[in-house]
Amino acid sequence: MHFLSSDIEEYIQEHSENEPELLQALSRETHLKVIQPRMITGHFQGRVLSLLSKIIRPINILEIGTYTGYSALCLAEGLRKDGQLHTIDINEELGSIQRKYFDQSTFGPQIVQHTGDALKIIPTLDMTFDLVFIDAEKKDYPKYYEAALEKTTSGSIILSDNVLWSGKVVEPVKEKDKTTKVLLEYNRMLKNDPRVETVLLPIRDGLTLSRVR
Repeated sequence: MHFLSSDIEEYIQEHSENEPELLQALSRETHLKVIQPRMITGHFQGRVLSLLSKIIRPINILEIGTYTGYSALCLAEGLRKDGQLHTIDINEELGSIQRKYFDQSTFGPQIVQHTGDALKIIPTLDMTFDLVFIDAEKKDYPKYYEAALEKTTSGSIILSDNVLWSGKVVEPVKEKDKTTKVLLEYNRMLKNDPRVETVLLPIRDGLTLSRVR
């Protein structure tokens, strides 16, 4: 679902930072070779992630849901020179394409890949994260959030993607639509959680920015 007209979306992209050539190549390969290429972050949201990361200047970033690595590369643009980005994905088949583009970037040595269940991997990471990006299995968002929150400190930022869920959050929910029900509860949870201050941004499919108090 497009919340803005294609003309407006094109105008927004034309008046935002250009998409780096490496990310253009990654996007092309994703659309040619990978199932559900619409899951890729894309030009505009990628530039938003990049700029947020550059503003925050994180030492450590946690990404839950790598897909083909587009968002990881965008977030890595703001990493400090001594920083690391830890990205987790359940699909081991995507690991080679991720690594291919990570290593073509200047951030390759700083990006650590993890394959498996994020809820099992996150507790093993012995560090605090300044920036977290949640973009994996939607039905597990509340669990990812709680696990990630344990690894943050005051001032850390948690970003949650796809929180508008193609507009389904404002439509009658079908009885069997468990994903939308979880996202509705997740959005309410973030709004009412005294541990964070939250704003839901109407960027692409919805991007929530939560700051740990």
